[in-house]
Amino acid sequence: MQYILQAIHPDPEPWLGTFGSEHPSLPQLKKIVEIAAKFLLYLLWFLSPSSRGFVKINTDAATNSEKNLAGLGAVIRDETGQVTAAAIKVSKFHGSIAYAEAEAMEWGLQVARDAQSYIVYLGAHSHGPNPTLADLDRAENYHHEFLGSIIGSRDEARELISSSYRRHINGFAADLEEEHAQQLANHPEVVSVFLNKPTKKLTTGAWNFLGLEKDNVIPSNSTWEKARFGEDVIIGGICPESESFSDEEMGPIPSKWRGTCQNDDHYGVECNRKLIGIRHYNKGLISAATKRNPAFDIPPKLKTGRDLDGHGTHTLSAAAGNFVQYVGAFCNHRYGTAKGGSPRARVASYKVCWYSEDDHNAAHGNDCMEQDTIEAFDDAIHDGVDIITVSLGYDNIADFLSDGVVIGAFHATMNGVLTVAASGNGGPEPQTINNMAPWMLTVGASTMDREFAGYITLGNNKRLRGASLSVDMPRKSYPLISGEDARMANATDKDASCKPGTLDRKKVQGRILVCLHEEKGYEAAKKGAVAMITGASGTFSASYGFLPVTKLKIKDFEAVLDYIKSTKDAKAFMTDAQTEFAIEPSPAVASFSSRGPNRIDPSIIKPDVIAPGVNIVAAYTSERGPTGYARDNRRFAFTAMDGTSMSTPIVAGIAGLIKTVHPDWSPAAIKSAIMTTARATDANNKPISEFNGKEATAFAYGSGHVDPNSALDPGLVYDLTLDDYLGYLCNRGYKEDVVKKFVVDPAKHPCPKSFELANFNYPSIAIPELAGSVTVTRKLKNVGTPGTYKAQVKEIPGISTDVEPGSLTFTHVNEEKTFKITFTLAQNAKPNATNDYVFGELIWSDGTHRVRSPIALKQKSK
Repeated sequence: MQYILQAIHPDPEPWLGTFGSEHPSLPQLKKIVEIAAKFLLYLLWFLSPSSRGFVKINTDAATNSEKNLAGLGAVIRDETGQVTAAAIKVSKFHGSIAYAEAEAMEWGLQVARDAQSYIVYLGAHSHGPNPTLADLDRAENYHHEFLGSIIGSRDEARELISSSYRRHINGFAADLEEEHAQQLANHPEVVSVFLNKPTKKLTTGAWNFLGLEKDNVIPSNSTWEKARFGEDVIIGGICPESESFSDEEMGPIPSKWRGTCQNDDHYGVECNRKLIGIRHYNKGLISAATKRNPAFDIPPKLKTGRDLDGHGTHTLSAAAGNFVQYVGAFCNHRYGTAKGGSPRARVASYKVCWYSEDDHNAAHGNDCMEQDTIEAFDDAIHDGVDIITVSLGYDNIADFLSDGVVIGAFHATMNGVLTVAASGNGGPEPQTINNMAPWMLTVGASTMDREFAGYITLGNNKRLRGASLSVDMPRKSYPLISGEDARMANATDKDASCKPGTLDRKKVQGRILVCLHEEKGYEAAKKGAVAMITGASGTFSASYGFLPVTKLKIKDFEAVLDYIKSTKDAKAFMTDAQTEFAIEPSPAVASFSSRGPNRIDPSIIKPDVIAPGVNIVAAYTSERGPTGYARDNRRFAFTAMDGTSMSTPIVAGIAGLIKTVHPDWSPAAIKSAIMTTARATDANNKPISEFNGKEATAFAYGSGHVDPNSALDPGLVYDLTLDDYLGYLCNRGYKEDVVKKFVVDPAKHPCPKSFELANFNYPSIAIPELAGSVTVTRKLKNVGTPGTYKAQVKEIPGISTDVEPGSLTFTHVNEEKTFKITFTLAQNAKPNATNDYVFGELIWSDGTHRVRSPIALKQKSK
């Protein structure tokens, strides 16, 4: 193995001392190194074909000839004579890589490798769903032997592998050079090899809005009552002391649970009958940190299952938190009852994300390494969870099987576990969707009929409505100053947005500062401002700041700036935040919610559904302040957050209710029930709108807005089996020998001889290239009472449709019937100049149930 090890030091003395020379000139040094390098190179290669070769030097300061120098004690100087790099030979004659690193660090050198962390995915294990300890050891040993066969050393393979997936997912994470990663990718036993990427998190009133309660009273016909509040379903950090995870009145832990409570000495995280499992995963993060700094010392905060960030506690409590009375979003001001979607469910925490003390990272995303995510999925499947909610996503994924979350979800589905995943926060731009695979239930975000509002009255008596979570506002008017006017004398025009270090205390102190983007307001608070007014386009939502903050829509924000310019005595009065209901239109698609079409497979509409994801109140960690900044010393038991991270656990909670009532349903059946009962209309029975008032499409809301009361009894479902998913992968171009790696008994699951992607039994229909006429086949399963369902297709511009047969009669439960729907371009249809999709819907109804599927069609370009 050729392992590139670069050692850098500003002072040549420590290194030259070991070289055994006083201060040689650069030509002398080059000559010595060349002779030594050539001699050792020929000698070692002659004696040992398995030698790992010389370590290359890679530094911008070196000349081309110097970059090729290699050998024991080889160094590179820049034009000033300073040593910028040193190369260390690594072979079986000269110790391990770890030994070379240790030696370099003794010389005071910083070590950098060129190997990168890869994930090698091998499919599924042959030992089946219930492996013994011997099976697990055998799987890990196989990974060592397999990688060792590529790099030439089993022992070194053990060093390089940082995670070995042994239960359901077969594969490993390892530090590899590009050439060896390529060799593995070409190996017949390997499904995929991809870089171990960092991901990002895709960050009460909701249940009243969804119809599970009315004015905090639960009707007798509520899905909560019917589903026993999700009793004993297991939904798989967290703040264990939160009342949302109290085990009061909870019965014994379900016997199927096989998980563990991974504790630690520093934080002391404990489980109970509600929070039945905690695991944490840090190998990927530590590996990445060690690459940046070989002397990295693992702090206690990277060795605990406790939620130090707040994201995990918030999402899991939204999915399955207990009923907790008298909680609020306004700095612990209490006003309502918080609850999760399946409040009697058990929960298990699998922590893969770790936040930084650095304020920028704390505010803009944390480290969640892909190799840790896969390991968490592997354990969750083994432990016995029923629903996995994952608010993580990767950008710019070009293939399903090079995405750790998608791979984990695939194995979960094969083992009867539904994965509910966030669509991402990249909207409103098209093709920004994450988690695009058809075996995942992908959730976008919507608004609801409740907002947190604050009012601003300007000195000219103009009253503006904004979004706010601030209370205890001063009861008087204060002078206004804009960010442009508040700059220090040496600040540039670009600094008018109140960036750190640009504000003049004398100008800011005692005033309300008006800045477009700095909504957290730390710099403003530090310089003595009493409050802030900010502006934002898109969805109307509030956020916490270091001082009182009210956010205005752009038009109103600009009105404040115009007012400031119009007078020398600009002032304003700001009110406390208050909760307002009956907001219209609701629901609407949140501006940040990621949109389709699906970048990998446009024949699968994504997202699948939307759910409330704006100003969602749920439990929060006691380890962090509400702004997310390390310097924020406030602590709230509950807080409000936005994002598809928030809408996803709400749908996971609904899935938990369905699983309780229908424990034998497949993940696909649960998913279909949620999708086909979703609504494409708002509370006023008008089409769901975008954040800007325009009519939304299926690429924004999928099948529609979730309706939990209907999802429990959908009437019919579009079910999918393992063979359906394997056939889908075969059609996507994966070879049969690769697809067979996903199953224990490959002989029973050959690639189908004929498989049309258009006939994949998905609850929605998309044809990205319609030319002439296309017929699509689907199959419906009766999961309700006997009855006859009739088909109705909403008219699609320029397209004629025909459903055959037009009605389906079901006589018993689990009976399946097939239908075909043909789409034909109108005879006079002209090429689509805008290359846009047209949309429609197919509804099957027996008079009681409405089984609805969205349709998206685009004419093939000529």
